[in-house]
Amino acid sequence: MALRLVKASAEYKNLIVNMLEEWIDYNNNHVSANHSPMAIFKNDYHDFTSYISNLDYIKAEEGKVPSSTFFCLDEERNIMIGAVNIRHYLNDSLLQFGGHIGDGIRPSERSKGYATKMIALALEECKALGIHKVLMVCDKNNTGSAKSIQNNGGILENEIQNEGKTEQRYWIDID
Repeated sequence: MALRLVKASAEYKNLIVNMLEEWIDYNNNHVSANHSPMAIFKNDYHDFTSYISNLDYIKAEEGKVPSSTFFCLDEERNIMIGAVNIRHYLNDSLLQFGGHIGDGIRPSERSKGYATKMIALALEECKALGIHKVLMVCDKNNTGSAKSIQNNGGILENEIQNEGKTEQRYWIDID
């Protein structure tokens, strides 16, 4: 498994668009689909230049914190298998419900162990940003996500209710 995180660029346009089209189609046909990381769905990818320039938040604004979005490239197969959005620090909302990392694997690549490796790569990016204790949050019913977080050292702090769902809050000590 030769995975690496990359920033969106014209070089990866076709791979990213292919992944997004599959994912959006899946989400449209599955009402309860997980839309994480939301950062990759917030803008229209058809104008790819605009899409790229609006993926990251450079500075805090209206409830948003600076964040960086990465796509996960499987170099052996030349396919984007997922994405992560790393929030550089937590505001009150992210401390409760979002965490430092939002992650997701495209539907056709789920349950293959990619999320565990992708989170490990995201944790390296967190460390480079100076984040040494990372919060990750997932729906209690998403056992695959919980397992991937636990595989990276995630320790369950608690469970909270959010809009009728139970969310689990995990802390990962990078040091």
